[in-house]
Amino acid sequence: MFRAELLRAGLMAAALFFGISDATSAQTLRVVDGGVSSDLKVPMNRAVVVESDRPFSELSIANPGIADISTLSERSIYVLGKTPGRTTLTLLAPDGSLITNVEVQVTPDVSELKERLREVLPGEAIDVRPANDGLVLSGTVSSAPVVDRAIDLANRYAPDRISNLMSVAGSQQVMLKVRFAEMNRSVRKSLSTSLAVNGVSSSGDLGVLGGNGTLIANNNLSNLFDGDDSTGIVRNNESSGTFAIGIGAGNMEFAILLEALEAKGFIRTLAEPNLSALSGQEATFLAGGEYPIPISQGDGAISVEFRQFGVLLSFTPRVIGKNINLKLNAEVSGLDPTISFSDNSINVNGFRVRKAQTTVELRDGESFAIAGLLEDDFQSANNQVPFLGDIPVLGSLFRSSNYQRAQSELVVIVSAHLVSPTRGEALTLPTDRVRPPTERELFLLGKTAAEAGPRSGAAAEVARQDFNGSYGYVME
Repeated sequence: MFRAELLRAGLMAAALFFGISDATSAQTLRVVDGGVSSDLKVPMNRAVVVESDRPFSELSIANPGIADISTLSERSIYVLGKTPGRTTLTLLAPDGSLITNVEVQVTPDVSELKERLREVLPGEAIDVRPANDGLVLSGTVSSAPVVDRAIDLANRYAPDRISNLMSVAGSQQVMLKVRFAEMNRSVRKSLSTSLAVNGVSSSGDLGVLGGNGTLIANNNLSNLFDGDDSTGIVRNNESSGTFAIGIGAGNMEFAILLEALEAKGFIRTLAEPNLSALSGQEATFLAGGEYPIPISQGDGAISVEFRQFGVLLSFTPRVIGKNINLKLNAEVSGLDPTISFSDNSINVNGFRVRKAQTTVELRDGESFAIAGLLEDDFQSANNQVPFLGDIPVLGSLFRSSNYQRAQSELVVIVSAHLVSPTRGEALTLPTDRVRPPTERELFLLGKTAAEAGPRSGAAAEVARQDFNGSYGYVME
């Protein structure tokens, strides 16, 4: 008995030295004479106590590399798991007869991994089971990044031996709605006065000109002014906002030209692309075209490169729990004829571009104004004849003024929604409610399009609307 207790103490010290928990707290299997209640499962690097109803005189383990055994007494055995696997423990009686065979299965210790998963990923229902020399992760988690984190943590305990049976709950498809709204307002005002006096003397034509007009000597009063000024306004009888009056007396001609022009402009631009994609996957959208741009090569040849323009949208969504992380690139562009390049017979137009590139995070149904721009351009110019233009009242006859102002507002708003597929009957297209007219409808009734027959399903109400109301596609 003294030697047995001494051996027990030595085994306890060895267990503590190797980081093994106390044998008394490990799994205990009671061996009944003639059989065993169940297989013996031993966590790797931990100990299990096996107790027998009958004293045994000899025991053996089939594969000592999987599990190690030591006797604590004539009825107790200390089993230590070493490497994952299965082996057999045999107990023999003093008379040499077989007491029992115990199937020993050494599995990786998953208790620490379970504890770490609860700490790192709280609230996630992840189940960990040993499988041969690896681990099996199962359960339902909230998002795909949770799966990646759980696998990365499990690889610390069983590198490259992880079986992933986890599933992601909820919808993992994101529909992005981007709205471009731009308003341009411009106003231009100009006021100028020109004065001309023309006469004929013995030495020829004489003329006096004030303002920005161009005097044509020895001409009739209606065409006394001609040409254009620095503002590009042509002064003749067909010019907008011009008024000319002339007086003639003998050989003398006197004319006054008044120019008063006011121009206003308003532009509204709206683009609203929608696009859906799976979480973690990139989606792209283009509604527009491609513009050819010539590129000179080193050998003098010219190649053509196409540049996309129109409404461009690309984004990569990633669902993280209840949030949606978006990496977004949105652009609205078009040809700008005011900016061009010419070289011999090659003409290339410039582009007017409004785009935004950013990464944001929002919840289902929420919106972000990711870009905004307010421009206010102001220009004014005053041209006059020196000294004469400074004369009060009469100086306006020798002075021209020009005033321009342009305002531009741009806003880009994105909205994200978690979506799932639906039945095809719930979707309708703008072309579903119209059909080509028959010959009778075209020639006799003058219809260029006819209403389609009534439809059934969730989109029937929208399909029956006319073009005075909302139309488009419907998503439920």
